[in-house]
Amino acid sequence: MEELVNWLNGYVWSSVLVYTFLGLGLLFTILTRFVQIRYIKDMLKLTFQGGGSKAGVSSFQSLTMSLGSRIGTGNVAGVATAIAFGGPGAVFWMWIAAILGSATSFVETTLSQVYKSKINGKYRGGTPFYILKGLKLKWFAVMAAVVTLIVMGYLWPGVQANTVALTMNNAFGMSPEVTGMVIVVLLGFIIFGGVKRIAKTAEVIVPFMAVGYILVCIIILSMNFSVLPNVVSLIFTSAFNLNSTFGGLMGSAIAWGVQRGVYSSGAGIGSETFEAGAAEVSHPAKQGLVQAFSVYIDTLIICPATAFMILITGMYDVQPEGKAPITDRLGDVEPSAYAQLAVESALPSFGIAFMAVSLFFFCFTTLLSYYYKAETNLAFLIGNKKVKFDWPNHLLKVTLLVASFYGSIRTADVVWAMGDLGMGTMAWINLTVILLLAKPALKVLKDYTRQRKANKDPVFKPAKLGIDGAEFWEKKA
Repeated sequence: MEELVNWLNGYVWSSVLVYTFLGLGLLFTILTRFVQIRYIKDMLKLTFQGGGSKAGVSSFQSLTMSLGSRIGTGNVAGVATAIAFGGPGAVFWMWIAAILGSATSFVETTLSQVYKSKINGKYRGGTPFYILKGLKLKWFAVMAAVVTLIVMGYLWPGVQANTVALTMNNAFGMSPEVTGMVIVVLLGFIIFGGVKRIAKTAEVIVPFMAVGYILVCIIILSMNFSVLPNVVSLIFTSAFNLNSTFGGLMGSAIAWGVQRGVYSSGAGIGSETFEAGAAEVSHPAKQGLVQAFSVYIDTLIICPATAFMILITGMYDVQPEGKAPITDRLGDVEPSAYAQLAVESALPSFGIAFMAVSLFFFCFTTLLSYYYKAETNLAFLIGNKKVKFDWPNHLLKVTLLVASFYGSIRTADVVWAMGDLGMGTMAWINLTVILLLAKPALKVLKDYTRQRKANKDPVFKPAKLGIDGAEFWEKKA
């Protein structure tokens, strides 16, 4: 299985996909005239505006649900893996992927709002919806929904659960089987409670866990403040083959930095479009801006915090794939444990337990969001049909719980490889689609800008913009 998955990943995650992420991000940055920079003030303001309804959630709840997905193992184990295989320079390329990816995120999440639907009394949106309504390609929309359903319901849950199991075992000696059962019980209680319970849980946990994690990072950085300039220099010189130790790794730094940056932020994959479609807003661009801001929170705040902790304490090794290890300080240690070792080295007797608890909450909220995304794709496939006993939803819940337990007890290499395969497949589909649908997204941004300049609270009327397929908004108007 591992050999097959790695072989497939060699094709799916070729350099073409890596540079497509960067290229489209640059293209959208230019076409939107640097929307991710021009509207930072609006991003902050819109995040806390508006309220939810029986059908939808508030912008803030949508943001926290999305951050619950983004702030997970990608911010800790993902960053460590990027450093392990791409060197310290991979951190720089994670930043570039975030800045450019923020424009990509604006485009895809705005499209999610434009083409959203109301299914069984709930707002639903995402990649399959804008493929169906924007491109009018039902077969492609169904394929996208099925792929996402498999990734969110089966492939990605194992990555999160595996990271929790490893850290709990390192910190408390808890067996992976016990950790897996705890995850299953707690996760089952919440996902069987419905979307509103997921949103409420994310709204409470996400801000708390993010602030706590950043505070510990700040403490560690302040303890080693004199070394910080050297670490920043190491990142930049390694990113461009200017460092004597990590010279020749620029290709690996770009590949791993972009790949892990994208896994962390979700920008371009389409994975963050589903929460955006559930938000109650008066104009699609509003939620597009909120979701673009979440990329900054994730990849320009949480990820660098992890990277600086690892690099400043020296708790990492660089072992490029197919090459001899460049450093071998830690011996046979999984990259996913680097952050845990970094915190423990700075704060003995506290760090290892803190990281285990932090990762538990990070990964747990991510698992909740995976269920929501999978459920949205299932809702797309079923539509407004009344299914007896709601058995597809129950089957999805059981599958996700089984996948979480299975991931807890499997080796990290297999689990990450399967997750990467799912992410790459989703990315090829979504990047193709948002390139074809860039025109409607740009029209929406132009309309938002025009109304803002007229000192109006932007309201979306698709007919005036010549946008077809936005039935939800036409009915609302």
